[in-house]
Amino acid sequence: MQDTLGAFVPGPIIQRAPHGSGPLSGLSFAVKDLFDVAGGVTGCGNPDWAATHEIAKADAWAVDALLGAGASLTGKTITDEISLGLLGINKFYGTPLNPRAPDRVPGGSSSGSASAVAGGLADFALGTDSGGSVRIPASFCGIYGLRPTHGRISIAGMMPQAPSFDTVGYFTRDALTFGRVGAVLLGEQAPDVLPSEIVVAADCFAIADEPVRRALQPVVDRMRDAVAITASPLAEGALLDWARHQRILQKCEFHATFRDWIDRVNPRFSSEVAGAFADEGRIESSDLSAAKAFRECVSKRLNDLLEGRRMLCLPTSPILPIGGDARLSDIRAAVQRIVDLTGIAGLTGLPQVSLPVATSGSIPVGLSLIGWRGGDAALVAAARTLAREFSIGLA
Repeated sequence: MQDTLGAFVPGPIIQRAPHGSGPLSGLSFAVKDLFDVAGGVTGCGNPDWAATHEIAKADAWAVDALLGAGASLTGKTITDEISLGLLGINKFYGTPLNPRAPDRVPGGSSSGSASAVAGGLADFALGTDSGGSVRIPASFCGIYGLRPTHGRISIAGMMPQAPSFDTVGYFTRDALTFGRVGAVLLGEQAPDVLPSEIVVAADCFAIADEPVRRALQPVVDRMRDAVAITASPLAEGALLDWARHQRILQKCEFHATFRDWIDRVNPRFSSEVAGAFADEGRIESSDLSAAKAFRECVSKRLNDLLEGRRMLCLPTSPILPIGGDARLSDIRAAVQRIVDLTGIAGLTGLPQVSLPVATSGSIPVGLSLIGWRGGDAALVAAARTLAREFSIGLA
């Protein structure tokens, strides 16, 4: 394989033949460099992490499951440093190409995996999603992406970041492969049907930039021909409170994950990642308690809203992918905006798919569905059904 996209970790490419046959026979996959592959170091997007950790002795659960289902591993892909990023920029290994918008970022932190799939170097790829790291690259690169219900897919052998947010997700270019991979990782496959009702989150669309809204509105209008749709605000108060509380909780957890290693190693970081650790994770106990209480409250609200097999519809990202040459201030502003929407499923632990249903000019724009807790297979099935309705990604 020739890496024409800068998607794979530099150095010898780790490839593995399948150790079984099954529904994924004949397909190739790539793996974000947060997953263990026996015989190699899990580098986590940072050379000092790679230099201070041992070679993996066994494959991560998800890698083993895919190899056992007949797929072949084609390599490990670049991630944002220690998975702290939503744009796909890596100071040390480079920014993978966004094949659908080459002058713009691919989205992160599962950037290399999304780039490899969108660019045809792998049939599908594993990523991780804590704050949006599958959903955003899927939207920016114009492919399918799943963030599962928290805890639905085993994270054994995956480098954690924020344990109460971390999930194993995946990307595909087409809806049929999306279903096949989902059946393996989820252990079930639902019939290809739409939910009883889709609730359009009016306030989520309202905070999206106008090009995003303009691209997605015709898709939502067409969905009315296939399924019952209602429009309703998601939040009872300010929608941006969801992201604010997610940031507090996720920050507390990733500081706990990396604090000791940073103290021992004093690693090299980009300015953006170093800034995340500048205050040593100081959070007022009252703010932490409020965030935990808020999480319980909104989790119950969404559980109630989606009861009866409803799904929630919203833009995957409120913004289009920014330019690859963006300034640091633009990078920080973009990440802030993105979490305003990705924090919804992250905070509540619900499954979400990003569907490649629209473009703004030639730039991909993803539409998301959030499903009920544990409704991952039905969510994947809905994605396949909508793909038929809109004739997208059926190959």
